[in-house]
Amino acid sequence: MKKITATLLFIGAFFSTANADMMKVEAGIGLWDQKSSGKLSYTDNGADGRYSSNEPSNSSIYFWALLKHPMPVVPNLRLEYASVEDSGVGSGKFKNFDIGATTTKMVYDMKQYDIIPYYSILDNTAWVTLDLGLDIKIVEASIDAAPNTLGFNGYQDSEILAIPLLYLRARVEIPATNIGLESDIKYISYSSNRVYDVRAKVDYTFDIFSAIQPAIELGYRVQKIDIEDESDFNVDLEFSGFYGGLMLRF
Repeated sequence: MKKITATLLFIGAFFSTANADMMKVEAGIGLWDQKSSGKLSYTDNGADGRYSSNEPSNSSIYFWALLKHPMPVVPNLRLEYASVEDSGVGSGKFKNFDIGATTTKMVYDMKQYDIIPYYSILDNTAWVTLDLGLDIKIVEASIDAAPNTLGFNGYQDSEILAIPLLYLRARVEIPATNIGLESDIKYISYSSNRVYDVRAKVDYTFDIFSAIQPAIELGYRVQKIDIEDESDFNVDLEFSGFYGGLMLRF
């Protein structure tokens, strides 16, 4: 992560001095203090797999970076990383494993990589920015079911999937201050499935350097995954909580 930050600092310093009016780079890193809740089930072919969250709280690192450029046809680009984790109790038979007549601890971990090409409908016009685009959310999901005392030897598996979501971001710069208010939403809904990722934050930029402006951000994030597929595998999980971190504007 230090190498990523150093690289962004170099790129931002270069474009700030050589092309001050042509390019804009921003990046942020911080911690998301998330509380998870929900359940899932698997009932295909008579299976009776059940999982219930213990509603734990976890803190995880997040990272984001955006690049704005003056070319009108080519979209701007935003990249994000975050991870969510949930632990709870599972029982019954799932597709590839059978816990048996008792229960066991299960852990879900989902690392998320968001690739967001977007257009700025408004770009700090009267202190308002409005971005519209498409988010390709790459999810690296893993499951870990622990062994129990009644013969279940445990189970581990992982898969990678891509979820397309609509992306909308709105930002307001408060005049005569260094304070910004911002919110974004990623959303898709089809049939009985729904996935969304919503954030709202306030940030403050320090006018210390002319080329590089450090800032801090504090916000709240809610992520919902509600999926029902044809094999009767139903997921209903939610992750929410405050986040805060450091930013750099070039």
